[in-house]
Amino acid sequence: MSVQELLEKDTATIIDVREPFEFAEGHIEGSTNIPLNTVQNRVDDFQQMTKPLVMVCRSGGRSGMATAILKARGVEDVHNGGGWEQVNQVKTAM
Repeated sequence: MSVQELLEKDTATIIDVREPFEFAEGHIEGSTNIPLNTVQNRVDDFQQMTKPLVMVCRSGGRSGMATAILKARGVEDVHNGGGWEQVNQVKTAM
């Protein structure tokens, strides 16, 4: 299933991996801020979250790294959503 389909079904947990100051400047309503530099230490938290997980950041680079880290650590059903603004546009258009 594509990220867009997950967002349209409104079943995804959205994780924003930007820094807290970036998140404070704007974010997707209902998303959770977990900065990239803490992802590796919080794998247990991610495993407990409702799936699927959609990772977002400013442009898709950090969310791609977070997705790769989590998949390598055995977290399933995690997707790189790319930039938060694009994901937000999809969500608000629903």
